[in-house]
Amino acid sequence: MAERHQELIDSLSSRGWLATIGRYAFFFVVLVLLAIYIGILLFGTNSVEVLYKLNVQEKTLQRKIKFLKNENARLQKRYFELKELEPDQ
Repeated sequence: MAERHQELIDSLSSRGWLATIGRYAFFFVVLVLLAIYIGILLFGTNSVEVLYKLNVQEKTLQRKIKFLKNENARLQKRYFELKELEPDQ
């Protein structure tokens, strides 16, 4: 009976050791998955880096639009000035 009791204690203690290793392995896997998720957030297709690049591109396009509007106004003014100088047909 004592021998059976000792076998049961040994079995439970070895299971406790495996459970501890399993717990650490689970937390390690969760940590790795969390690190991958954060990496995707920072460097993926919907990332902060892409958002920053799109904001820079938007500002560049806004400046280009403003420049082209001014250029268009200048050319229209020149066109109408030249149109006034032409003789009537």
